[in-house]
Amino acid sequence: MNEQEIKNIVDKQRDFFHTAATLPTRNRVNALKKLKVSIKKHETDIHRALLLDLGKSDFESYMCETGLVLSEISHMLRRLSIYAKEKRVRTPLAQFPSRSFQKPSPYGVVLIMSPWNYPFLLSMEPLIDALAAGNTVVLKPSAYSPNTSRIVQHIIRECFDDSHAAVITGGRKENTHLLNQHFDYIFFTGSQHVGKEVLRKASEYLTPATLELGGKSPCIVDRTADLKLAAKRIVFGKFLNCGQTCVAPDYIYCHREIKDELLRQIKKQIIKQFSDQPLKNKNYGRIINQKHFERILGLIDNQKIVFGGEYDRSELRISPTVMANVSFDDPIMQEEIFGPVLPVLTFEALDQAISHIQSLPHPLALYFFTSDKKDADKVMSCIGFGGGCINDVVIHLATSEMGFGGFGESGMGSYHGKTGFDTFSHTKSIVDKKTWLDLPVRYQPYGNLYKKMLKLFLK
Repeated sequence: MNEQEIKNIVDKQRDFFHTAATLPTRNRVNALKKLKVSIKKHETDIHRALLLDLGKSDFESYMCETGLVLSEISHMLRRLSIYAKEKRVRTPLAQFPSRSFQKPSPYGVVLIMSPWNYPFLLSMEPLIDALAAGNTVVLKPSAYSPNTSRIVQHIIRECFDDSHAAVITGGRKENTHLLNQHFDYIFFTGSQHVGKEVLRKASEYLTPATLELGGKSPCIVDRTADLKLAAKRIVFGKFLNCGQTCVAPDYIYCHREIKDELLRQIKKQIIKQFSDQPLKNKNYGRIINQKHFERILGLIDNQKIVFGGEYDRSELRISPTVMANVSFDDPIMQEEIFGPVLPVLTFEALDQAISHIQSLPHPLALYFFTSDKKDADKVMSCIGFGGGCINDVVIHLATSEMGFGGFGESGMGSYHGKTGFDTFSHTKSIVDKKTWLDLPVRYQPYGNLYKKMLKLFLK
């Protein structure tokens, strides 16, 4: 699609938004209901696309993508009328007589740029929040997951005129054309490198933006942790989607005294969850493309592998791999892994671990396995990160009751549920001043009586 065609869609959406057709709550509810029906109808097609793009099983596709999308729609259908209501606030005595209230209002035309690792979930969830808030949406899915992009486009066309919601497919050329347009809000999920470019382009129009990026999310394990349970949950979260999860535990940072036992438990769990031949496990996914496959292999130090390390180039599959005796200077610790390789590092004291993580860029997620509540509170309070879990991994994003997002190097802004509705809404602060009384205090000429009244009001 060329730049003029994209501009025509943006202009068409702005014209439609200005008709106020997206403002009534009932229209938003109807749009979400229509979307929900279409997703359910095409569930098999969605899962087939995810299998083709990422090798995801039907179960994983529903658990991590389709099911979460349907849950977000259900949440919005239940709560939308509450979220969209004006909220009355207290009016200062100096403003008497008047009514003060806050009114959530949609931004207008929203651009959503989604990634390839969860191509259905991370396209649909922000789209749901943006539509619920009353915006129109231009959605740009990743070119790396073409099968899922096609079914997303089909569903959106089935549910909406492109003046309300449109999908634009393609690669870098289309991304560039889109970022040259004037949007009212931009929502981007992807790498830090591309996120910087998105923010730079957004600044040309002073367009507000949410960036959902990534980073090296640490998983701290202390001496008091239940190591068997910790290993079970870490293995699940790390190797889900073949490690291609932005909030996957990027590395383990454990106390030196429990490293050997933790490694033993992790090896047992990998075999238990993926079998002793994970490359032949039909429920274990694959790397998205050759480029990322080779990048991940390049991060593996064969001398430090303590488990796994097998791969199949023809299928783009890398087995769950664990590396030990890793330092923060190793190549694998210089970038987000985004693959099924788990380095294990050690510390002598928890304060040492906290201090070191504090010195690193803010991660999108942080996980801490412990039985000590005081240490848990210390870690969660002292270290900066987007979100996380105590004694689990990944699951903090699987809810519409809490916002999900990062800060600093891992992004800005958040979404899901009420937080998502607020992200795509501008809250107008409004004073409705009555006309039956007009106090003269603020008007010149100023006198001593008015000064005394002013001090009575403002103190």
